[in-house]
Amino acid sequence: QKVNAWAAGKEHLFNVKIIKNTRWRSAGGQHILKLVVIRALGYRLTKKSKVLYRKPAYLICIDPELNIEKLLQSYLWRWEIEVNFREEKSLLGCGQAQVRNPESAVSVPAFIAAMYSLLHIASYKSLKTSQKKTLPRPKWYQKQEEKRYRSGDLINNLRAQIWSKSIGLNFSSFVHQEIRTRSCKKKANPNISAMFYMKN
Repeated sequence: QKVNAWAAGKEHLFNVKIIKNTRWRSAGGQHILKLVVIRALGYRLTKKSKVLYRKPAYLICIDPELNIEKLLQSYLWRWEIEVNFREEKSLLGCGQAQVRNPESAVSVPAFIAAMYSLLHIASYKSLKTSQKKTLPRPKWYQKQEEKRYRSGDLINNLRAQIWSKSIGLNFSSFVHQEIRTRSCKKKANPNISAMFYMKN
């Protein structure tokens, strides 16, 4: 059976095999299970290399009547949730707060998760505007069209905007000022550039 699902920025066609009315005591207890086998997608390391395949994926569902399209899409979206957890821990330090109060130990991770959500909501709303005042990415990054900003870039842009406001420098004028000084071959203030382009 072929099923369409959205993953990695585009729609893919997956070949799946469904085995209904199965039982497995260690996995589902007394539930009637549905086993879904997803055939691995082929990929190439280079354009001229041979097609390689990863291992197939196996899904166990305790709802035999669940739509296969919904089940597969939920499985693919699970990766985005894992990425969110990793970024909240690595970039924002969720779970690293040194607090002793039990209420603080519960509220700090929730506060960090809320700030992470607000950051991405603000990014989504800013994409609808025609004027995008953001810092260019470093030259060693891959030059590809990003459909959305990465969390690290969002944090760096937010930090640069806060710092530019504190020193009385407009964020958009700083970008034009850097371009103008480069064209005139004049030295710009290296401290401001280093401060704005500091990465996590």
